[in-house]
Amino acid sequence: MTDSDPAPDAAPRARRGRPGYDQATLLRRAIDVFNRKGYDATSMGDLAAELGLTKSAIYHHVPSREHLLKAALDESLEELTAAVERARDPRTDGTAAERLRALVEESVHVLVAHQPAVTLLLRVRGNSELEQDALRRRRWIDREVAALVQEAVDEGALRDDLDPELVSRLLFGMVNSLVEWFRPPGDAAATTTADQVAAAVVAIAFDGLGRAT
Repeated sequence: MTDSDPAPDAAPRARRGRPGYDQATLLRRAIDVFNRKGYDATSMGDLAAELGLTKSAIYHHVPSREHLLKAALDESLEELTAAVERARDPRTDGTAAERLRALVEESVHVLVAHQPAVTLLLRVRGNSELEQDALRRRRWIDREVAALVQEAVDEGALRDDLDPELVSRLLFGMVNSLVEWFRPPGDAAATTTADQVAAAVVAIAFDGLGRAT
């Protein structure tokens, strides 16, 4: 059996957690290990050793290592996808520029709330169909945000001399950079809150750094 294969007795039914390691806790710990060691470099045996469990104990919770990766990628993408869909929905209140600002701000909060999972997503390189699907979902987000940027340009709210796709990538590049340095409240190294970061990203992206006159 490879690390990717399901356990022989795995069945597509809900698994009851064991004391101290329910599915949610196992996923949190697995994401931490994947981020530290790299997903491709982490076997199910490595994961079991890191958690102080046997492989069969992990298979009690999940059918495969890929199951853990899929859960992590879904966690990192689902809320952001929903936020993009709301921003692009013509029934949502506000101009395109207002919806774009709100989306950028919300994306900061989504990243902060799911920082370990988003960190793992940003390290995905398409080495499997599962990873390729995650990359396709990221490209869809880029396209939808670019379309919203174009709407804001058409309204006359944004400058028209920049490629909307480039603007989309730069906006989310700024947001995604948080995985490298942001520390959540309670961390000894924390210096800013999610609200402060979201406000700063929106101010820099839409108002610039020049002093108001």
